[in-house]
Amino acid sequence: MADKITNVLFLCTGNSARSIMAEALLDRLGGGRFKGFSAGAHPTGRPNGHALALLQSHGFDTGFAASKSWDEFAGDRAPVMDFVITVCGDAAEETCPVWPGHPAPAHWGIADPAAATGSDDEIRAAFQKAFDRLAKAIAKFRKIPMGAMDADQLAARLADIGRRI
Repeated sequence: MADKITNVLFLCTGNSARSIMAEALLDRLGGGRFKGFSAGAHPTGRPNGHALALLQSHGFDTGFAASKSWDEFAGDRAPVMDFVITVCGDAAEETCPVWPGHPAPAHWGIADPAAATGSDDEIRAAFQKAFDRLAKAIAKFRKIPMGAMDADQLAARLADIGRRI
């Protein structure tokens, strides 16, 4: 029997930058054990061009990227999530749908690079910083011995990741 793939939904308000980058990173860094998804409370309708450019500069195929509502993951036909991780403060404070399967929640606050202002270099730096923080968090997340922890221990580890990135 094949090992179970752990599904992780990354949420952000607009689903245009951080959550899309997290989805791509988890798919790459997850070693086939994880599948990333992303959505937003109030999706912008399209991925941020700076986020796509940054992903492409790191060798990611961005054909997967779409800005979508979290409602797509709350229905009966949606993939069942094991974890739902908010990556921005606004989404963490929203009233979320009831997720099928009752996934474990976590919050990893990452500053919104889409709100960055300044020169092109400063904006690119904001996106790179968000990408680097997400990569660090996901590297820690994928090392958690999921089967060896109870729900409380797992919640504590997830919260610790959020505090340390």
